[in-house]
Amino acid sequence: MNSNPIIWNHRSITSARPVVYLFSSSHFLAATSMVGLRLLDGSGNLPLIPVSFARRWPSASSGLSFMEPMYFAGKPLFSSHYFHKDRPRHVMTVATRITSVKSEPLNEDLLEVSSTDKVVSGDEIRQRFLRFYASRGHKIIPSSSLVPDDPTVLLTIAGMLQFKPVFLGKEPRPVPCATTAQRCIRTNDIENVGRTARHHTFFEMLGNFSFGDYFKKEAIVWAWELTTKEFGLPSERLWVSIFEDDDDAFNIWYTEVGVPKERIKRMGEDDNFWTSGVTGPCGPCSEIYYDFHPDRGYVDADFGDGSRFIELYNLVFMQYNKKDDGSLELLKQKNIDTGMGLERMAQVLQKVPNNYETDLIFPIIEKASNLARISYANADDVTKANFKIIGDHMRAVVYLISDGVVPSNVGRGYVVRRLIRRVVRTGKLLGIKGDVEGNIEGAFLPLLARTVIELSTNIDPDVKARMPRILEELKREEIRFLQTLERGEKLLDQFLENALSSGGTNGDGPLLSGKDVFLLYDTYGFPVEITAEVAEERGVNIDLEGFELEMENQRRQSQAAHNVVKLTVANETELSESIPDTEFLGYSTLFASAVVKGLLVNGNPVAQVSEGFDVEIVLNRTPFYAESGGQIGDNGFLYCSRDEVARKKTVVEIKDVQKSLGGIFVHKGTIKEGAVEIGSVVDAAVDVNLRQRARVHHTATHLLQAALKNVIGSETSQAGSLVAFDRLRFDFNFHRPLLEHEVLEIENLVNNWIGDATDLQTMVMPLAEAKRAGAIAMFGEKYGEKVRVVEVPGVSMELCGGTHVTNTSEIRGFKIISEQGIASGIRRIEAVAGEAFIEYVNGRDTHLRNLCSMLKVRAEDVATRVDNILDELRMSRNEVLILRNKMAIMKASTVKDKAINVGTSNIRFIVESMGDIDSDSLKSAAEYLIDSLQDPAAVVLGSCPGEGKVSLVAAFSPGVIGMGLQAGKFIGSIAKICGGGGGGRPNFAQAGGKKPENLLDALQKARSDLLTAFTDTK
Repeated sequence: MNSNPIIWNHRSITSARPVVYLFSSSHFLAATSMVGLRLLDGSGNLPLIPVSFARRWPSASSGLSFMEPMYFAGKPLFSSHYFHKDRPRHVMTVATRITSVKSEPLNEDLLEVSSTDKVVSGDEIRQRFLRFYASRGHKIIPSSSLVPDDPTVLLTIAGMLQFKPVFLGKEPRPVPCATTAQRCIRTNDIENVGRTARHHTFFEMLGNFSFGDYFKKEAIVWAWELTTKEFGLPSERLWVSIFEDDDDAFNIWYTEVGVPKERIKRMGEDDNFWTSGVTGPCGPCSEIYYDFHPDRGYVDADFGDGSRFIELYNLVFMQYNKKDDGSLELLKQKNIDTGMGLERMAQVLQKVPNNYETDLIFPIIEKASNLARISYANADDVTKANFKIIGDHMRAVVYLISDGVVPSNVGRGYVVRRLIRRVVRTGKLLGIKGDVEGNIEGAFLPLLARTVIELSTNIDPDVKARMPRILEELKREEIRFLQTLERGEKLLDQFLENALSSGGTNGDGPLLSGKDVFLLYDTYGFPVEITAEVAEERGVNIDLEGFELEMENQRRQSQAAHNVVKLTVANETELSESIPDTEFLGYSTLFASAVVKGLLVNGNPVAQVSEGFDVEIVLNRTPFYAESGGQIGDNGFLYCSRDEVARKKTVVEIKDVQKSLGGIFVHKGTIKEGAVEIGSVVDAAVDVNLRQRARVHHTATHLLQAALKNVIGSETSQAGSLVAFDRLRFDFNFHRPLLEHEVLEIENLVNNWIGDATDLQTMVMPLAEAKRAGAIAMFGEKYGEKVRVVEVPGVSMELCGGTHVTNTSEIRGFKIISEQGIASGIRRIEAVAGEAFIEYVNGRDTHLRNLCSMLKVRAEDVATRVDNILDELRMSRNEVLILRNKMAIMKASTVKDKAINVGTSNIRFIVESMGDIDSDSLKSAAEYLIDSLQDPAAVVLGSCPGEGKVSLVAAFSPGVIGMGLQAGKFIGSIAKICGGGGGGRPNFAQAGGKKPENLLDALQKARSDLLTAFTDTK
């Protein structure tokens, strides 16, 4: 073999695929980012040999077999790295000699790759998208949180969500046009994750947005340019869909861009009219599809055929607002909202079979396969689907927890818990164990999460800093679930066996009852979706309606109603068009003159309001602080001299101030005297005492957060807050209750900082600069490019628009009054400071003095005296209990002789009413009787221990259980007659009811049922 360049055009090869065999030669193999092989000769020439792929490339001396085939993340790898045949994906660098090239029949399992294609990473796709639009005047906006500031959606489902108020005209546009790479969560297709090529719960949406700056033509032309030129996709493989009535879009695609008519399809509203939620911005859309099989032609092309088409880019022409009644109204300006799924574009550009095998997700799958000790490449379809579920869900849970969502049984917390438990169960099916690497206490989720976090740098740079909290949360949730999973699985198996044996009651086959599904969910933490999946695997349906009924019953019993009446602006858009933003003066003054710019009664604009009416007032400027950042709105008064001759005055008592439409302050109150009208000049006076209380509590909140990070760790973060006049409330992420010494340490830190009498500093600076300086962001707040920073030097620095003391000494004192859990992984501290602290201490002192007087002891002896009283009370209660049990047994002995013999058999049973004895005594009586009767025997007793109460108990001996009767099941049907329910073990069960008048009927049914059962058994 000579050193001349060898050129081999693989496009001419149709029935054979090149295979390279290695022997001794003067040429060495190298590789490039281009698809192909290069030969290095002594002169340093690098002739390119484009090839598809070789199947075998053995070397007897090295023990390596490289082209077998060379895949990384499901795609061929072209670099200077190759893999050992026994350790696929363990990178090695090699050089060897080539003397011959020969062909072998085409292996259809391998992908055909163009000699000019490059392998583009997911990170590069993201950056090239953003740079493309930045070069066309778009500002790059960071991804918003997965927790949206939008009550109509649970999680961030699209890139446009953070701009929804702008599209609606409720907020001014931050820039004319923007581009983002938005983290998104969607769980509506969770059952398809892993089973299809491109369904995900977590994904990145690349988007470009115009806020009245440009519209269809530019959006379409740029999308085509990006797709065909920037990313190099062949135009002949691209199709376009448009809304059926959108002739403008058709003309642009056909005339301006040059897409053939045959590849432009008109679609209906279900496919090509996009909405952001139940209500909100919407409009017709146009989509770009990639065709994997253009050889199939134009006839009967179906975009729903996932094996042929993949949707790459969706262009939404945002023209309308969808109202509550479903009607559409034109927006003030025409907007553009686009979305390109990063994972989908990566699949196409990286030429892999599905999204999961891109470099965005496959490293997680690879980690899972290593933990399971299962080769992904050689796995069957079911096993591969399980690995894909893990790869997808792990991304979702890591980013959700990073954004402050913690596992719970409600709302978005339930989404996280459901995904985590799905991963745990799937990993368990694959045989993954947490102790295969390191000491993780049996949890494997942290091992997978580390891989997700390693990939997070260009997705969300804050994730790595939150790694300790993420890993701890995942470990804790996994271990908690594993503790109940085994018991729950056994119970589920039992339920499914019962359903299969009974054949079901719905006429459609075996059915798992809603009560059973709820028990698994409520007691064992089984998400209903997992129960449904397991049931489906066994051929059993589940009663979802019954489950929802049980859930609703629980909600009614466990949740108190919290009804807050607030005045609301009926037409915010109309208000924003007529009134400019309010100038806030409250940082520097608590008194100011202002002009009334708007009046609303019951949300409706009016010109004048008179005495006695509740009113909402908008001023051109105000010293009143509007509720935000956890701090409640100011209270105070508005004064106005309406008639200088008659000296009549208007007095408006302000009880709350809210922000509407971002920058308009709405003062909510009642007109106590006179009247107020549009254009009136008023004197606005904030209640000085209440403002000071709010300032004190707000600064104390900052000190509390700093103290928490000092005592329990910097990874804890704020999950919510309330700054009120009488107290502060601070919610934070932490997995356990605070210990007593930790509470004291936190209090001491805060009080020491108060005693240091440190002056606070406030600054306005760019957001990026504030974050670099270490400023902490407030929970739930949205920030512009310029932010206000409040610093207690050496202690705390936070982004905050609230009001604060000027010196920490103004706080006077700080006391934690409670610490409790409010959800899984979220703790809540309530505390008082300033005047509220003094009032709290004085109040406690008064209570203590009263207690000392009642107990006739000194303050230091109160605890001892109370302990003695409690000991005496416990002893008395035990004596009463013993006496009651004795009385119950005595009463039971009087009915022992009433045992009924069943025919000539040795089966005996007792069914009796025991008067008004309590449930514990009833239990003792039943235990006495069942022990007194010879096996086989059964005892059923009932009593009415109080008004509107029924107690029932059943005790069955082993012989009766052997006949197929169980106390737990038997007692339930009896209790229903008394308006109750119950259950228990096969040998002993208790129940209750609410209809004492039905007790005798219930006991009569028990006699009849037992007699029938025992007679049939003889």
